[in-house]
Amino acid sequence: MTRTYYLYGLRLRSEWALPWTAASDTHFAEVGLLRGSATRFATAFEEARERTGAALMFPRAVRLEDGETYLRWSDRFEFLVSADGRAIDARRLPGHAGEAFHTHLLGQVLSFALVTQGFDPLHATTVTIDGAAVAFLGESGFGKSSLAAAFLRAGHRVLTDDLLMLSPSGGGFVAHPGPPRIKLFPKIARIVLGPGFHGTPIATMAPKIVIRLGKRQVPGAAARLKMIYVLAPPDRTASRTARVAIRRASKRQACLALIRNTFNTVVTDPQRLSRQFAFSVSVASSVPIKRIAYPRTIAALARARDAILADVSHTR
Repeated sequence: MTRTYYLYGLRLRSEWALPWTAASDTHFAEVGLLRGSATRFATAFEEARERTGAALMFPRAVRLEDGETYLRWSDRFEFLVSADGRAIDARRLPGHAGEAFHTHLLGQVLSFALVTQGFDPLHATTVTIDGAAVAFLGESGFGKSSLAAAFLRAGHRVLTDDLLMLSPSGGGFVAHPGPPRIKLFPKIARIVLGPGFHGTPIATMAPKIVIRLGKRQVPGAAARLKMIYVLAPPDRTASRTARVAIRRASKRQACLALIRNTFNTVVTDPQRLSRQFAFSVSVASSVPIKRIAYPRTIAALARARDAILADVSHTR
C-alpha cells in the first residue's frame, strides 16, 4: 500500500506508514519511499565494502557504480538513494524504534535525494511569527530546538526542526513545513514546555526525545522567510546574566553561514558546490541574516526569544 505525504515542499509517495498526515498538497518535487529487499541490500553492502577498500565503518555513505548512494547505521537500518534522487529504498532492521528510523529517513537520508535533485537543504529550526518564518541556523548542540521550544511555549508555531527547505518566491524565499514534531533534551522539554508534553526516545542510547506537535502548534503550510538568525557558539565562560546580543551579518558573513550550515556536508562534487554557492548568495541578498549570542541557560531562553521578537517587529 502506498501512502502520500507532503513535507518540505515534497510529495512523498511512501510504502512506509509515517506517523503524520498530509498537511498540504503543494509541492515542487517528489520522492518515493520504498521497502527495499534484504537481497538487494546485501548486494549493495558487498559492493560498498569492496569500493571502500577497508572495513566498512558506520554511519557511512558510499557512492555505488550505478550512481546510487548506500547508507547504513550499524545494525539498525540501511538505505539506497537512487541515482536521480527520486527514490529511497529503506530497510529497517529488527528491534529498533520507529522514531529513530523516521528521523534518519526524513533527515540525513532525504538530504541526499534533495541534493541529487538540485536542492540545498539547510540545517535549521524554524518558527513562525505573525505568519512569517524565522529560521535559526547553528551546528548540532548550539540550541536551535531549545530556542524554538521557548517560542512554542509562548504560543508561536514550529514550522520545521532540523531540516529546512526553501524555494524562491517573489524576490524572496518561502520556507516549507517539515514533520510536526520537535526533538529536545528531556530536561529542556520538561522545564520549558511543561509536564503536559510527552516524547519518545529517538533511540535507546540517544539523549533527545521526539515530541509530536498538534495542529495548533504547527502552521501546516509554507510561510514567507522573513529573517535568519545564526546562533553563536555556546560560551561557557559567559555570565548567566549576560545580555542578548544581535547584530546584522555582512553579505560575506551571511553567505559563509549559509554554506557552513548546509544540511548535507558529504556531497562535495564541483557541480553541487557551485550550486550551493549561488543559492547562498541569493538567500543572503534577499533575506536579512543576523548573528545572535546569548547565555546557554534555560533561564536565558525567554530573554533570547523576546529579543528576537522585538528585533523582528522592527524589521520590515
